[in-house]
Amino acid sequence: MRALYWNGVNDLRVGTVKDPEIVNPRDVILKVRLSTTCGSDLHFIDGYLPTMKPGDVIGHEFMGEVVETGPAVTKVKKGDRVVVPSFISCGSCWYCQKNLYSLCDNTHPKPELQEPLLGYPTAGIYGYTHAFGGYAGSHAEYVRVPHADVGCFHVPEGVKDEQALFLSDAAPTGYMGADFCGLTGGETVAVWGCGGVGLMAQKSAWLMGAGRVIGIDRLPERLRMAREKVGSETIDFSAVDSVPDVLKEMTGGRGPDCCIDAVGMEAAGSGLMGAYDAVKQQFGLHTDRADALRQAIYCCRKGGTLVILGVYGVTDKFPLGIIMNKGLTVRTAQQHGQAYMPRLLAHAAKGELDPSFLATHRFRLEDGPTGYRMFKHKEDGCVRSVFLPA
Repeated sequence: MRALYWNGVNDLRVGTVKDPEIVNPRDVILKVRLSTTCGSDLHFIDGYLPTMKPGDVIGHEFMGEVVETGPAVTKVKKGDRVVVPSFISCGSCWYCQKNLYSLCDNTHPKPELQEPLLGYPTAGIYGYTHAFGGYAGSHAEYVRVPHADVGCFHVPEGVKDEQALFLSDAAPTGYMGADFCGLTGGETVAVWGCGGVGLMAQKSAWLMGAGRVIGIDRLPERLRMAREKVGSETIDFSAVDSVPDVLKEMTGGRGPDCCIDAVGMEAAGSGLMGAYDAVKQQFGLHTDRADALRQAIYCCRKGGTLVILGVYGVTDKFPLGIIMNKGLTVRTAQQHGQAYMPRLLAHAAKGELDPSFLATHRFRLEDGPTGYRMFKHKEDGCVRSVFLPA
């Protein structure tokens, strides 16, 4: 089959790779109908997350059609149209039973690559380094889905492929972020980043009862999406002297109740700290440009909630004292997609959530490297590149 694979730092290629096969009785083979880029992919494409190997098929956000099932699969059958969360979960371990699906104990075949850094391994994820399991990714004609009865969710009639596509990762990650805010109604939520996850976090905050949502970015097309597609107020951080001062003014001096970082380790920093981050990252002295995270910590009101959705490695100059002295609650995780998928599909079926506007650019799989280049450099207003394998 044809697939998009990693060949080295900033070197993506399309070629012929081995077709996936049923390995376990609980597997299915999916014919990929759509897959999409994700900002977290850039971290290993740019070389900041190690353990990629040449030939690794990338991609973790996808939907498709079941074409083959293992003998133990009972909930899906050949011909079903399904969407699959990006983390692979068994459904039966202690963590899965507590809806902490991205922390599954049974789906990481290479725990020795994570335990020295994290202490305990996470679940595996499609197409996202050997440190996260080494599973083949979804930018391909076909993909193997382990534990299919846990990971495959039927797409309802009336929900289009592009709507379902973003329920794989962007929407559940953003939805989880809003859920972590513990909204009771009327709160002010500020979200750093107006990419796919940030926009979904903003939309989800509205769905959960926020009284005010503020999106922070520097790209005009993304800020426009936040205003026009989501209904958020926006701040262009490149056009103001101080985001904290603007947020204080917007909130009567108190600050947002909840601050969500949807940016991660490659934030566009500014000033001396931004330059410091960039130099240390360039020389491999730490992995993260954490300007957005530090700003979210500083801006959150006393006693507020900080939610970290961006992917990080080793962050220097982390302002723990601010968190402690202000009494912030910190919530973070990789997305527990299986826990949120039923709710997301229900929102989509009712017309309450349509993330398809994220698909600004569409490509054949053969043009995958071009799609990633445009996505990475935000060319032509690209928010997400979507790939059609057929």
